[in-house]
Amino acid sequence: MSVGKNGNSETIQLLIADVDGTLVTQDKVLTPRAIAAVAKLKDAGIKFAITSGRPPRGMEMLIKPLNITTPISAFNGGLFVNPDLSIVDQKVLPADVAGQVVKSISDHHLEVWVYRGNDWFALAAHGSHVDRESWTVKFKPKIVSTFDGVLDNVVKIVGVSDDLEAVARAESDAQEQFGDHVSATRSQPYYLDVTHPDANKGGVALRLAKEFNLSASRIATIGDMPNDVLMFAHSGLSIAMGNADAHVKRAARRVTKSNEEEGFAIAVEKYILRSGAR
Repeated sequence: MSVGKNGNSETIQLLIADVDGTLVTQDKVLTPRAIAAVAKLKDAGIKFAITSGRPPRGMEMLIKPLNITTPISAFNGGLFVNPDLSIVDQKVLPADVAGQVVKSISDHHLEVWVYRGNDWFALAAHGSHVDRESWTVKFKPKIVSTFDGVLDNVVKIVGVSDDLEAVARAESDAQEQFGDHVSATRSQPYYLDVTHPDANKGGVALRLAKEFNLSASRIATIGDMPNDVLMFAHSGLSIAMGNADAHVKRAARRVTKSNEEEGFAIAVEKYILRSGAR
């Protein structure tokens, strides 16, 4: 088979896309051009899947406009659901590890959120980024005075702060302290996501490759954050958004425009649909 413009000797049969910073704009808008790009993928016989640190309910508004039929990966792969949001499977943190993670993040003076099943728990109704996150995912957290009673079956713990250096330090310390017992990466500069060690976007790519019996060379991935680099490594064509930092761009085979400049749609049109993927 001849080599396409994307540098692959294989045709792309699946695109896995991050959501925030990639598929939607900074104002969390799914543009008509992005919707049209996904429709063109399907017309070309290419499957489309989404993965995000969001909870399942936080991606519900994407399912109908994009006509998603593939499994949806929430919590960076910690929870897989069907398009009707019924749970396929989940990877949870042991309760003792979850408690230690909460303490470690708190020690860095980050606010903590805990996700369990379809529930989101927080200590303050209007804490850092709570209002913004509630608007983004279209539901509000359950407010608790302590996390002690909700640390069983936890899928994800998030550290939140606008002190971006503190978030980076918390990420580094979590990786050092917990090692292979967790996956700790930033889904946004102000969000540190801690999940089960097998709940990461690299695992998402592997899971979907097995689900559809595809080799990595037939998978394309697109994202903007360090946690997306994990899925880049398991795809034949990796695309970084223009708004990604230098590390993420270096890890990708191609770089598109930013999410404010229709970077997702441009990537589909330029690197997938024009690459011989048909």
